[in-house]
Amino acid sequence: MTTIAKDVMRRIQLWLDGPYDEATKSEIQSLFKNDPQQLSDAFFKDLSFGTGGMRGIMGVGTNRLNIYTIRSATQGLANYLKKSGPLNQLSVFIGYDVRHHSKEFAQAAASVLAGNHIKVYLTKDICPTPLVSFGCRHFQCSAAIMITASHNPPIYNGYKVYWSDGGQVVFPHDEGIITEVHNIKTLNDVSIAPLDSPLIHRIGSELDEAYFSAIQPLQLYPELASSSIQVLYTPLHGTGIRNVPAALNRWGYQNVRLVRAQQNPDPDFTNAPSPNPEEPKALQLGSQELVEQKKDLLIATDPDADRMGVVALDKGQGVRLTGNQTACLLLFHICSTLQNRGELPKNSAFVKTIVTTELFAQIATAFHATCVDLLTGFKYIGEQITLWEKKFDGLQYLFGAEESYGYLYGTHVRDKDSIISACLITEAAALAKKQNITLIDRLYQLYEQFGVHRESLTSQNFPDSAEGMKQMQEQMQRLRAHPPASIGGIPVVCIEDYEQRQKINLIDRTSTPLSLPRSDVLRFWLQDRSKLVIRPSGTEPKVKIYAEVMEENPDRIEQSIQRCDQRLKNLVDAFLA
Repeated sequence: MTTIAKDVMRRIQLWLDGPYDEATKSEIQSLFKNDPQQLSDAFFKDLSFGTGGMRGIMGVGTNRLNIYTIRSATQGLANYLKKSGPLNQLSVFIGYDVRHHSKEFAQAAASVLAGNHIKVYLTKDICPTPLVSFGCRHFQCSAAIMITASHNPPIYNGYKVYWSDGGQVVFPHDEGIITEVHNIKTLNDVSIAPLDSPLIHRIGSELDEAYFSAIQPLQLYPELASSSIQVLYTPLHGTGIRNVPAALNRWGYQNVRLVRAQQNPDPDFTNAPSPNPEEPKALQLGSQELVEQKKDLLIATDPDADRMGVVALDKGQGVRLTGNQTACLLLFHICSTLQNRGELPKNSAFVKTIVTTELFAQIATAFHATCVDLLTGFKYIGEQITLWEKKFDGLQYLFGAEESYGYLYGTHVRDKDSIISACLITEAAALAKKQNITLIDRLYQLYEQFGVHRESLTSQNFPDSAEGMKQMQEQMQRLRAHPPASIGGIPVVCIEDYEQRQKINLIDRTSTPLSLPRSDVLRFWLQDRSKLVIRPSGTEPKVKIYAEVMEENPDRIEQSIQRCDQRLKNLVDAFLA
């Protein structure tokens, strides 16, 4: 039988004796009787509020997501906002996804902000994450909150915070908010207003119309709108159903059909197990319908509709594109179109993360554009847009991407946006179809021009415990102390250590500083232009290994792909050996 520690029991008793609702107290009593281990897990610590907000299992307790932990986090945000400007000028936009309790949590956050005399714009219905970023900018808000756990299992929910530029909070605001959240100790520290407060404004379809108007000028080929391109779309039971089909229709693409078994919002994701477009099984149902119905393209968005997966029909088969491949296809579509029309700005700038394919950078360079590497996390791309808008470096942002299926074309949003991405990939597919080729043919054309690039992501899993965290840290320390001179027989020529912020050339033994923020990441460059990036996950007990190999001047693309895939496997196996 599980024995609950005394300090945990004291935390539990505070909830039983405190001003918490009777349903919560009843649930605590039930867990105490039937599942004391779960109760102990729910109270043994406070749910951590990190740089992007918080994410966790829903339920009663200090280590769970519930209206009380939501209220405490929001009070901390409110306290920080009140230090940033005049109270009568503060406002916050709030959206929520399809998950259990998402609407309830959004309303709880709105009540706290209104209780602190801060104006609130609260969506009337489920809302994609990119629409929250857009709404924050559209209403010129001080900050925004999105209630979502992205593609996590149904028992999870989360709380993401955005700043006034519409991007996820970065330094120094992230640390300032965290400090204020940690200062909230009891319910007495939290101010609450009723939901009918005049400070809470309900936002409906007017926001969608403003968004559609903002992305309309980004359409590159309006003349393709009447094309015969046939699209199959699945929101994977998420928020994308609100905007993606309508956006495609606004761009003139009328042949859009839904994967009906996955079209309705569903907090349990009944027909979309593991609703993550990165995983093949999430796209299995849609891929089957794509082939059976002979559509051209399957587009899938994750539950909060910020990321997009793509499957293209090629020679009667559904071919799933990776995030790297989709990013490069979108980039080439933008650059080639604008250049052909003489409309590609001379100061064009594109952004990728350090783990994203180098093919992306090669394409940008071929169009005489700047390509910038940033740390993993789309918040850094949003931050970079704002820096360039302030005229730093004199560069103009056009498009950014990360390998984990996140893309952003334009600056109307400061987070990854599957809505505009769905429109853009449909347009690229329509142009290819007009030229009697598929997106896979287009990808092979890129391989012919720039070389075949193949990438993989492998994870080393560790125990979900303090010991597991220690093991991860020790592994990274060993790699720094004793970096490999070669991997799989291929010499390492350069090491970029983002923790030490140093780039070390192993050929001439020189060292140069790195400008990116400090981060526990190592990037190894090999003599054959392969690369490995090693980084601990920020949300899970695992170390991620990103690998990439390339082959120049391929004579036969498919054979070159096979050789690269084998080299990729050998490289990762050698590193893990």
